[in-house]
Amino acid sequence: MDPKTINLSGDEQDQDAMVFEIGESSAGERLDKFVTESMEDGAVSRTQVQDWIKSGAVLVGGREAKANYKLAVADVVTVIVPEPEEAVFAAEDIPLDVAYEDSDVIVLNKPRGMVVHPAPGHYSGTVVNALMHHCKDLSGINGVLRPGIVHRIDKDTSGLLMAAKNDLAHLSLAEQLKAHSVTRKYMALVHGNMPHENGTVDAPIGRDPQDRKLFTVTHKGSKEAVTHFQVLERFGDYTLLELQLETGRTHQIRVHMKYVGHPLAGDPVYGRSKTIGLKGQALHAAVLGFVHPRSGEYLEFQAPIPADMEHELTILRQR
Repeated sequence: MDPKTINLSGDEQDQDAMVFEIGESSAGERLDKFVTESMEDGAVSRTQVQDWIKSGAVLVGGREAKANYKLAVADVVTVIVPEPEEAVFAAEDIPLDVAYEDSDVIVLNKPRGMVVHPAPGHYSGTVVNALMHHCKDLSGINGVLRPGIVHRIDKDTSGLLMAAKNDLAHLSLAEQLKAHSVTRKYMALVHGNMPHENGTVDAPIGRDPQDRKLFTVTHKGSKEAVTHFQVLERFGDYTLLELQLETGRTHQIRVHMKYVGHPLAGDPVYGRSKTIGLKGQALHAAVLGFVHPRSGEYLEFQAPIPADMEHELTILRQR
């Protein structure tokens, strides 16, 4: 497997760091290229990574190295992601579709194409930028880049997302996510005619050794991932599903549907080349339910399928 992700311990857990152990498939690769391709969602440019290397934020075996250093098997690469200066990103007056809000929690219906939180090289136009303008306070548990963010959905996935306005709310919601007690149901249009009316995909997910920006079903360096599905509508060569997350791994639904041979329509990464007219995967977070962190009341919210996805379903029905 390459790379092997190593869990940090002790004081290192307080740092926003990523650690990789180099395997055979990355041996001989330049350090700057490896780090650039290892960063989530391709959000960091190679030039920025080279700046990190110069500043000592990227270490090989605990020591500084040059950008053109050729990696060797068993090298341990540590990337300490620098936090931006306070002025790098700021509150922005971006319209929000608010499904619910009180002094502790806000639930949003995120549009397709909007990133949830700033990342290196991408500091504006995100949900966090909008929340900073909309809310007086946000929890600070996830640091300056992710204030209030308890969980997230992909850029091109639409639907419901909850954020915490204070640390009490954040800790409660995070614990509910960890305990798998949050209700998260998605609507997805997948390729092919799903042979079963309902079922469960129980398959661990980890980084793809062939492409570190992607995820795949694997038993090496992976985490448990469970997705339940129910057929809602059939269109012959497509199927509309309701999917309920038991766990919440990165790209979980997209990876699981590809794994069972029914990738999401419109998915530019895990899908097929011939697809529908959406800009991104046909995936919508339709239902979100949780216990309110202060009142103890169970709250559940629904968001209708967005117009672009509904348009594609109408075309399929008319066919």
